[in-house]
Amino acid sequence: MADLHTPDALLVKNYVDGSEAALATLIKRHESKIYGFIYSKIADRDISNDIFQDTFIKVIKTLKSNSYNEEGKFLPWVMRISHNLIVDHFRKTKKMPMYRETEEFSIFSIMSDDTLTIEGKMIVDQVELDLKKLIEELPEDQKEVLVMRMYQDMSFKEISEVTGVSINTALGRMRYALMNLRKIIDKHQIILTN
Repeated sequence: MADLHTPDALLVKNYVDGSEAALATLIKRHESKIYGFIYSKIADRDISNDIFQDTFIKVIKTLKSNSYNEEGKFLPWVMRISHNLIVDHFRKTKKMPMYRETEEFSIFSIMSDDTLTIEGKMIVDQVELDLKKLIEELPEDQKEVLVMRMYQDMSFKEISEVTGVSINTALGRMRYALMNLRKIIDKHQIILTN
């Protein structure tokens, strides 16, 4: 049986040669440092225990596959494994946050269906139709700039090139188009909302 004075490197060699007691000695020797490190980052006993176990599963797999070559640096190597598992844990929880049901929070408050109902789709279609009618009432030069910008997603630089006016003129026409649309909406008391 290995004692607590046997160097880590010899314990690793003994474990690779088949001594399960050597691994038990290594774990016992370093568990408080490794677990303490994990717990200091996670602050949750259950998750820390899981990561501690996963760390030694990786250690065992690596030692059994004879791919361990950190001669004399067992503890820093194990700490690096646990650090990587902690990072993986935070990546997973960031991608898939865990929500717990409490009195102040209900999971149903964040679950929603953003698809439009048939009624919602009809309202959106009607609003778009009304807006197109309003745009038709604008002077031709303002209507042209507004359509290019809003419906064709053109930049003001592109609009100025196509219409043959300066960027400032295109910006001015857009500004007047929006002001005139507001006036028309107010005059007819139209409500454009879904």
